[in-house]
Amino acid sequence: MEPMSPPLAPADPAARHEGWGTLRRFLPYLWPADRPGLRARIVVALALVVASKLIQLSMAWLYGRAIDRMVPGMESTAQIAIALVAAYAGARFAGVLFDNLRNVVFERVGQDATRQLAEHVFIHLHSLSLRFHLNRRTGAVTKVIERGTKSIDVMLYFMLFNIAPTVLELVLVSIYFKIEFGWGIVGATWAMVAAYILFTTKVTNWRNALREKMNELDTQTVAKSVDSLLNYETVKYFGAEKREAARYGQVIGQWADAAVKSENSLALLNVGQSLITNLMMAGAMGFVVWGWSIGRFSTGDVVTINTLLAQLFRPLDLLGMVYRTIRQGLTDMAAMFALLDEGQDVADAPGAPALITQRPSLVFDNVVFGYEHDRTILKGLSFEVPAGSRVAVVGPSGAGKSTIARLVFRFYDPWEGRILIDGQDIRAVTQASLRAAIGIVPQESVLFNDTIGYNIAYGRDGAGPAEVTAAARGAALMGLIERLPAGFETEVGERGLKLSGGEKQRVAIARTLVKNPPILLLDEATSALDTRTEQDILTTLHAVTEGRTSLSIAHRLSTVADADMILVLNEGKLAEQGTHAQLLGKRGLYADMWARQAEAVEDAAEAAE
Repeated sequence: MEPMSPPLAPADPAARHEGWGTLRRFLPYLWPADRPGLRARIVVALALVVASKLIQLSMAWLYGRAIDRMVPGMESTAQIAIALVAAYAGARFAGVLFDNLRNVVFERVGQDATRQLAEHVFIHLHSLSLRFHLNRRTGAVTKVIERGTKSIDVMLYFMLFNIAPTVLELVLVSIYFKIEFGWGIVGATWAMVAAYILFTTKVTNWRNALREKMNELDTQTVAKSVDSLLNYETVKYFGAEKREAARYGQVIGQWADAAVKSENSLALLNVGQSLITNLMMAGAMGFVVWGWSIGRFSTGDVVTINTLLAQLFRPLDLLGMVYRTIRQGLTDMAAMFALLDEGQDVADAPGAPALITQRPSLVFDNVVFGYEHDRTILKGLSFEVPAGSRVAVVGPSGAGKSTIARLVFRFYDPWEGRILIDGQDIRAVTQASLRAAIGIVPQESVLFNDTIGYNIAYGRDGAGPAEVTAAARGAALMGLIERLPAGFETEVGERGLKLSGGEKQRVAIARTLVKNPPILLLDEATSALDTRTEQDILTTLHAVTEGRTSLSIAHRLSTVADADMILVLNEGKLAEQGTHAQLLGKRGLYADMWARQAEAVEDAAEAAE
């Protein structure tokens, strides 16, 4: 009977496995062409499986022959009986020994296959476009990877060390039954196995409908919990703890109800399996006892057939769990392969060269783009940022300012037009070389949950302590670091929450200084800061942008008033351009925005008084 165990981790119900097609995709990971050592481990493990099964089957024969020599009149063969019993004990030990040796030999194979597949999925996720990551919940993606990697090892174990040995044992038992007991027992055994498999698969398929509901609710539970915890501050701002608990409780309560139904249906499966196996056991034992009564079989034969059937039933008792585990494993693996099949919206052109930046100018040439095809954001935008100049982009909300930064980093490709850096279309060069040439200080700097030193050094792989210290000094961050007891080893917390907004921005600036890019993007880098901190950060940014090609995307016009050129966007088009003084003289959109912001500052000052 199937053990009363907790439900297996359910898989994404949207991912439908393709049967053995999914397994075929995994075989190259399990049987790697470039790893002969791992292949040899698989061969040795399978050889140990065969040896273990032969030894275990010999136990029944040894046990039966020992019983034959313990009947009245056979006292003179006591030594033989003792030897047979000793051999029986040795066979039991050898079976356990070989099974464990098999696990030791195969463990490296399973773990290495799991590791390679998980790494490939992780690398592929980082290669996907921003659109994919914005449209998919992080919690759901991580759950798919977690389920897929966990299912592989379990599924491989059952397929190689449960199903394959059971089939081998059934064949060997059938051969022995034919020799000793005739075709009748063989036919009954195969009929029992067929009935057992048919019943188990039918009931298990029925139970899968209940499990799919559990899968869906489990995914919702994880997604809602991750989303709620990531928005911890927002929950606190609005006093919504009870609301979040109620939402979470509703979903997890539904999951609990589905789990109860699934576990209750297990009783039917267990009872049906037990009925089939015990009917077979009763029939076979009755047949052999009848044969013993007429002198056809010995007493030991009764023990032998009982032992053989008991050994055969043991793996069959797990058939329901094995079948469900393999189905679940295939589904979980298919969900991982679905992530690998996810197409890249932005990919390098075949044979694309690296970007060369001698005079790093930036040009938008009649760029048309939108996130959705029914809504165009940039409508034929054209402008140039000359090498070494400081250009700012301003405009009302929704004008397309932040979209410019995403296009420059090639998170998306424009629908029409070109983006050029030093005369090279960024679609024709590698993304790695493009992003290596650009640094960014975003509006909200999200830091890794690690140390200040780690976050600064993240700007460039292999950055040493001297470079980290120089970058921290260049970002005016050394004063803070010297005041901290742990210095650069100070933990910043998840998303850098242990640091203030200004401190996080300085870490982001230092990270960019370590990268040392020729082109710098400032995407509303100070809009989330208070006025005093903003001025301090602006002073630092002015020093950082000296000698670099920089493009500042700004909401507060006062932060970019000293730019070499200001571009004014409106509804995805370039409405005006010029210096601060020139744009004020035009009395157009920029002048109106300047007047409104100045008026807002005056109102705020009067309110403060």
